[in-house]
Amino acid sequence: MGVPAYAQTYDPNFPVCMQIYGPVGYLDCRYGSLAQCKFLAVGRSASCIVNPYFAQKKPAAPHRSRRGDQGADF
Repeated sequence: MGVPAYAQTYDPNFPVCMQIYGPVGYLDCRYGSLAQCKFLAVGRSASCIVNPYFAQKKPAAPHRSRRGDQGADF
């Protein structure tokens, strides 16, 4: 007999998750910072964790014109 599989519960769009404890524990990954998460976790049976699946957006590489700074590429 197999063990039930659970889907990933981390949302890769946010860097911080609140882990809520209790009979039905769950992860709530919609926080932009640990400070924001901790503020909203006050009084709850919860903790804030860094999202290991956060898909950090890399800054775009600067566009370099073949003609230097003389105008746009066509």
